[in-house]
Amino acid sequence: MTPRMLHKAILLTGGGQRLGLYHAERILDHGWPLIVTYRTPRASIEHLVSRGALAIKADLSSVDGIASCIQAVQMHAASLRAIIHNASLWLDDAHIAQHPTDFAAMLHVHVHAPYTINLACEPLLRSDSSQLNDIIHISDTGVRCGDAHHAAYMASKAALENLSLSFAARFAPHIKVNTIAPGLILFNESDDADYRQQRLQQSLLGFEPGAHVVWQTIECLLNNPYITGATLPVDGGRHLK
Repeated sequence: MTPRMLHKAILLTGGGQRLGLYHAERILDHGWPLIVTYRTPRASIEHLVSRGALAIKADLSSVDGIASCIQAVQMHAASLRAIIHNASLWLDDAHIAQHPTDFAAMLHVHVHAPYTINLACEPLLRSDSSQLNDIIHISDTGVRCGDAHHAAYMASKAALENLSLSFAARFAPHIKVNTIAPGLILFNESDDADYRQQRLQQSLLGFEPGAHVVWQTIECLLNNPYITGATLPVDGGRHLK
């Protein structure tokens, strides 16, 4: 069977839940072809496929998983409009102390995968010279202040932000490369009232905004032809406290 080939698709990693799922839905709402990666099968992925998305099962925490992901993208994409690196692995230092090899897994997801995917997919982003195309890395506003309990995680996200600067210089002027650094965006259902209040007090604006504020920033970057090499904090002013 001839592979399904997509033109001017958006590649979104980690689109099975929370913010990634929200972004995937908005991409489809716009009518843009979507390639979404996921690690764990979920009903949400089946729903995205029913809406027309192409879903790739990929474990980006391993070298082999990254390679198979790239192979699948190259098989199904004739060209790319954007890559949004949303996949993330949130592990605290207590976990890393018990499972040291998981630090490498986190670096694979946050650094190795974006680095390798960007290089491999550069021809797909450059295939249409009539418009500027985009790479967007999703980082974390905590990079600016550190985190006593998530040093390994923050270090990997800091590396991602630096990677964004290098790719912005490398891929200009045809591909824009930027970073979004969210802060508190969306609570988990299991978060208790004390934790929620503590987190809300960490930002200047002091409320839970919801996933749409990150999507608004993604749209801004996709639509603005004159931003590259930037890190945009979407954190309610947390980086100022």
